[in-house]
Amino acid sequence: MGGQVVSDPLVVIPGFMADVRSFLPQIMYFGRTRPVILFLPTQSISVKQMALAAETVLPKSFALLGHGLGGQVAIEILRRLPKAVSRISLLATDPLPEPPHTAAAREARMVAAKSGKLAEAISHELPAAAFAEGPRKEEVLELLRKMGADLGADVFKRQSRALQRRPDQQKVLAKLKVPALILAGASDTIVPTRRQEFLAGLMPFGRAIVIPDAGHMPQLEQPEAVTGALAEFLAGPLLLR
Repeated sequence: MGGQVVSDPLVVIPGFMADVRSFLPQIMYFGRTRPVILFLPTQSISVKQMALAAETVLPKSFALLGHGLGGQVAIEILRRLPKAVSRISLLATDPLPEPPHTAAAREARMVAAKSGKLAEAISHELPAAAFAEGPRKEEVLELLRKMGADLGADVFKRQSRALQRRPDQQKVLAKLKVPALILAGASDTIVPTRRQEFLAGLMPFGRAIVIPDAGHMPQLEQPEAVTGALAEFLAGPLLLR
């Protein structure tokens, strides 16, 4: 490990049916000390295509922060541009391909979204049970409904297709030698903590932190804890490559 500390730009990639508001506490905090670049994976139907689209806005060197689908896009960016990424942090990210039964269940939700039942489809995709009980829960659920409504049914379909077709990243992750921080909500039922700890274990320099009293959106459910962990991670030493 080297002792160099830098303030690379931070590239933030929100997850399924989410926009800048899903990372607003972190963007406001880190935006004071480093450039923050937001990329929304909304215009393609595969993780690979989303990563290719992101490359048009990426700087020469940067750190990555992704949630869910955005985390899978971040992994693909790291695979394609390993020398450009200084470090990566992932939340609620599953490194495995989608099981057939889960992919099949998405079809009905895509039909519902296109037929005017977008809110219902999102509530099935992001159920209340996937979030920790607490004073912020209803606020987070309401924000998810607003972000989903603003993005619309076409984005729901494209992102659903990307999740259905997401690649198996296990072999890729084993080769990616950058500092990696995995932040898992203790109450996340969509991507359980054991899956996120498995993700951290796949990476040579991966480390998992479980955030108490948080579920699928720890960055909003426990923003202080997530921002603090990210601040320590982003200020840490880089690997000499």
